[in-house]
Amino acid sequence: MVDIRRVTPDFAVAPQITEEDVEAIAAAGFKTLIANRPDGEGGVDQPRMGAIRVKAEALGLTFAALPFSGAPTPEIVERMNHILNEAPQPVLAYCRTGTRSVTAWALGHAGQGAADDIIEAAAGAGYDLSSLRDLL
Repeated sequence: MVDIRRVTPDFAVAPQITEEDVEAIAAAGFKTLIANRPDGEGGVDQPRMGAIRVKAEALGLTFAALPFSGAPTPEIVERMNHILNEAPQPVLAYCRTGTRSVTAWALGHAGQGAADDIIEAAAGAGYDLSSLRDLL
């Protein structure tokens, strides 16, 4: 079963999902999936984005591929923000552990004077982003 971690009412993250998880994600009310994990990063056994996309779209979900490794670049943060602003809500983003996805979301809110709120929301989902305080 997929480990969905709510960050806000409209945004959640999860570790790697499978094609089989997509039905539960749709049943949980999510409207959009964002894939932040590159295909093949976890070897040949890692579920592929293509199969997840096909299942998601067959169930009426919007699917966005925004794979990246390591810390999100400013371009990734900008693209993540664009997807989040345009996509049907609520959104579930996934990567290997969820950390990349929640970090890209958090950095998208940088400079808005809400560092403590962002860190607290991430902590509530099980992610410690306190090291990003100066960037937020």
